[in-house]
Amino acid sequence: MGKLFTEQYAFGDGDSVVVIGLGRFGGAVAESLMSLGHDVMGIDRDAEPVQAWADRLTHAVQADATNVMVMRQLGVADFRHAIVGIGDNLATSLMTVMALAELEVGDIWVKALTNDHARIAERIGAHHVVFPEADMGERVAHLVSGRMIDYIEFDDGFAIAKIHAPADTHGRTLAEAVVREKFGVTVVGIKRAHEDFRHATPETRVLPGDLLIVSGPTRQVERFAGRPRR
Repeated sequence: MGKLFTEQYAFGDGDSVVVIGLGRFGGAVAESLMSLGHDVMGIDRDAEPVQAWADRLTHAVQADATNVMVMRQLGVADFRHAIVGIGDNLATSLMTVMALAELEVGDIWVKALTNDHARIAERIGAHHVVFPEADMGERVAHLVSGRMIDYIEFDDGFAIAKIHAPADTHGRTLAEAVVREKFGVTVVGIKRAHEDFRHATPETRVLPGDLLIVSGPTRQVERFAGRPRR
């Protein structure tokens, strides 16, 4: 789930991020952010996860993230992004968001398990809310259906997917297949067996077995991916 989060919500190169709650979700996000070149401070109220992550993050600290004074002393106000990965205690999650808002952290993300949790978090200062279990469930459903090889959906109803080229595009250029006009999606790239990935142009010809990278409104992408392959 952490990998999915970092795929969908990329930060600027080298940005500093504080991840609060080093459980399954928070730890995975923190590790993925480190691999992408970010400076990451991990904070957890329990010693065990802090010790587990001490050698894998830029900093790992045992602290009470609901205490504004403690957070200020740790320099959290200087971080560009904060991710609240606390999912097992609603009150602690919301109090942490309040502390981050008081510190005027400019970009606050919170993991939510319910709609009520999300609504309250947004009202008290969260800029973004993620539902990792729901997001992963939807992604897996698309992949299990066999329509898509990979799939990412964004908050604004926009999606990117890797799909098998539908049969009605075979042997035709993208201009000839009028993909954008007929289906409302854009083919941004093509991957052919034993060849490197290529960015698509109107003159790109699609062959049976090609994989297409398509983008567009979620429903249009889903419909295009569901067209017969042969």
